[in-house]
Amino acid sequence: MDEKRVVKNFPIICVGGSAGGLDAYIRLLQNIPPDLGAAIVIVNHLRTVATHLPELLPHYTIMPVELITEKLDIEPNHVFVIPEKRDLHILGDEFRLKPISKPRGWPNVITVFLRSLAAHWNGKLIAIIVSGYDGDGAEALCEIKEAGGITIAQMPDTATQSDMPETAIASGCIDFILSPENIAKEIKRLMNTGITS
Repeated sequence: MDEKRVVKNFPIICVGGSAGGLDAYIRLLQNIPPDLGAAIVIVNHLRTVATHLPELLPHYTIMPVELITEKLDIEPNHVFVIPEKRDLHILGDEFRLKPISKPRGWPNVITVFLRSLAAHWNGKLIAIIVSGYDGDGAEALCEIKEAGGITIAQMPDTATQSDMPETAIASGCIDFILSPENIAKEIKRLMNTGITS
């Protein structure tokens, strides 16, 4: 007998960053409660270098931190990290990985994932752009808003590299410009007031 598949509709928080992103991820995770009720997906703008985030970030949160693998279930109260050399998508309630679509120049892995979220996730969305070079993610922010999501940029003067937050702000589709600590506070407020439920 087939069981009816339950559609998951908890919020996904995508945190996109690059150079200097580790500082922002740490400051965020240190201030986000582990029972937040959302899945946190860190999309680090890496092309070829293996990520060490799954080893580093558990020092700053008690939430499980997992490197994303093909068809991994998306779960709330977990931190998920994109692997190198892959574009990240979602299908239903699973992650899907594809070969990186832009192997040269600045990657656009954040933009690719945000567009997939806007098109395919049934729950609420929060897109956060933190420290990094170039402008990955900015092109998809208006799509996140059109899908009913909330967009946040790290305040540039709190970022190690301000290019990515500044490009996000210039998109005209940012709801909040905050330090990492205040981003965490805003996320908690949004969850507590039911805006993202």
